[in-house]
Amino acid sequence: MYKTLLLVALMFVISGGTAKSLLAQTNNEAQSPSAGAQDKPKITDQDIELLRKDLRAQKKSIVAANLTLTADQATKFWPVYDQYIAEQTKIHDQKYAVIKEFATSWGTISDAQGEDLTKRALAVDDQVAQLRMKYLPNFLKVLPGKQVATFYQIDRRLQMMVDLQLMSQLPLIQAQ
Repeated sequence: MYKTLLLVALMFVISGGTAKSLLAQTNNEAQSPSAGAQDKPKITDQDIELLRKDLRAQKKSIVAANLTLTADQATKFWPVYDQYIAEQTKIHDQKYAVIKEFATSWGTISDAQGEDLTKRALAVDDQVAQLRMKYLPNFLKVLPGKQVATFYQIDRRLQMMVDLQLMSQLPLIQAQ
């Protein structure tokens, strides 16, 4: 099962080529010495929303492929999962707002803005952890503890991989 998860997760990250190319475009434009206000990144909110929708669908497929559920467990689990993901998506809206602000402000980020972006990013991390704690009893009502632990392992691994992929495409603020 671990090999399957690793393989599928790697495919998940690799198949995020569209996200990677969009962010690489942002990275290249931001680092270009001639990048001016008119050359700001051209990633639209619609582009980001389509990417996020695709990532959520892939994530659900990976969870389904790696979390062994009986038919009865699946009937109870997936509605809780869908609620969890809906709330997680709202939190991640804030994360993508920070990333978007970073990308569109790169080259002109002040110390105060850098501090603000950092605080907002850390607040998102905290909110995700709080959401996981909030949903723990909900998942434990429909699955035994080992399966809930497995789900959270999968969920966290996938999120870390997506975060790593996204953050590796953004240049360090200090380099602006």
